[in-house]
Amino acid sequence: MKNPMLEALSLLLEKLLLISNFKLFSSGAQSENKARNSFYEISRFLRGDVLEVPRTHLTHYGIYLGDNRVAHMMPDILLALTDDKRLTQKVVSNKRLILGVIGRVASVRVDTVEDFAYGADILVNHLDRSLKRKALLNEEVAQRAEKLLGLTSYSLLWNNCEHFVTYCRFGTPISPQADKHVEEYRVLLHERPHLSLTTTSVFPWRRRG
Repeated sequence: MKNPMLEALSLLLEKLLLISNFKLFSSGAQSENKARNSFYEISRFLRGDVLEVPRTHLTHYGIYLGDNRVAHMMPDILLALTDDKRLTQKVVSNKRLILGVIGRVASVRVDTVEDFAYGADILVNHLDRSLKRKALLNEEVAQRAEKLLGLTSYSLLWNNCEHFVTYCRFGTPISPQADKHVEEYRVLLHERPHLSLTTTSVFPWRRRG
């Protein structure tokens, strides 16, 4: 049975994180033009690579599938409102994304490198070095990502795009950036020591092997 206090605190932390990073999800015409005008040298990406897009406070991650396709977890409120793929497959707008975070609904979807990166610089397999973990074979990484395509629950702290790629890349879903925010708010809220907040909650892919 879930701990009600832990669940309430988790929800509060997610709301605080969303508010503190609100500017991250806001964009104007300048950002949209930058995204449209960006060019990426996709020949340097290999199937199964982790693509990392650094933002101001959060980092977005995806798995390169080849042929200019990236699998990534994206919150989207439309997924809770319609099954029409003609609508949901369109690039997720900021309003859809924010409401998706609040509603905790997302999908692992496939977009072009340009739509995934949205004008930002891309790091390749940076997690291998920062986490100092041995990656699975690239083809296995890509196949894991492909098996997870479709609807999923979403949580900034417990089930985000970084959990998705670390599961695919290393076999274990972890999110150092989420852990960092948990620790920051743990100090801020003077959390009781016996409450253990970790990112080892139940993940939708945990039982898939």
